[in-house]
Amino acid sequence: MPAEPPVTPDSEKFARLNRPRRIWAIAAVHGAIGPLVALHEEIGHRFEPGDRLVYLGNLIGRGAAVGDVVDEIIVFRREILALPGVTVGDIVYLRGAQEEMWQKLLQIQFAPNPGDVLRWMASQGVAETLAVYGGRIADGLSASRDGAVALTRWTNGLREAIRRRAGHSNVYAALRRAAFTEDLGVLFVSAGIDRDRPLAAQGDSFWWGSDGFARLDRSYEGFRRIVRGHDPDGGGVQVQEIAVTLDGGCGSGGTLVAGLFDRFGDVLDIINV
Repeated sequence: MPAEPPVTPDSEKFARLNRPRRIWAIAAVHGAIGPLVALHEEIGHRFEPGDRLVYLGNLIGRGAAVGDVVDEIIVFRREILALPGVTVGDIVYLRGAQEEMWQKLLQIQFAPNPGDVLRWMASQGVAETLAVYGGRIADGLSASRDGAVALTRWTNGLREAIRRRAGHSNVYAALRRAAFTEDLGVLFVSAGIDRDRPLAAQGDSFWWGSDGFARLDRSYEGFRRIVRGHDPDGGGVQVQEIAVTLDGGCGSGGTLVAGLFDRFGDVLDIINV
């Protein structure tokens, strides 16, 4: 019998890719629209029914074109779904550190020290995403000094701004923690895993647990390959026996990378734009 996944995934947390023909995995974009458009053009020419498309998180943050990036993935999704035989579940968005921070920012009124949290988020690149929806760190800090009611009013304004951008709320609502193929072929994550925890208990290790990822020397829960899209240490693209990193430094002067895999995790192509 074929190997079973280590968890029965909750659709709100995990994406089951079943048994695809191939998987296109796009690394961290970090708000860089030009490379994303070029990469979409390349994938669009080669995408075939039976393929899957997985964005490995960190679409937003850092770069100046966050709004354009989200618009672009919405448009490209429509183009892919227009192909014969392609279904909604064939396109997956993973949550990265930037998306996690953005979701936490929208609930900042519940943080015990909201001003400190906002300052830390600003140092990590969330200000660029905030600006797309008409917000400023300074305004959030001012609201934090006025208390929870003022902060709630501020975050409600941001939520309304998101709703006014067609499709943006849908993208943020569709974020998944990880994706995997059947038969324990390949596991896709944003930045890392904690190999001492089971898949269902990883929590924020998917976007913050990058320590030791490149040194993985044994299978994790039976998966042949684990692929991530962001390396906080900036180690570049690395293809190892177990661990694959696709981060070319997009948004920080580097390239945007996509990997093409079969359902068992074998690398069929690496694209840099």
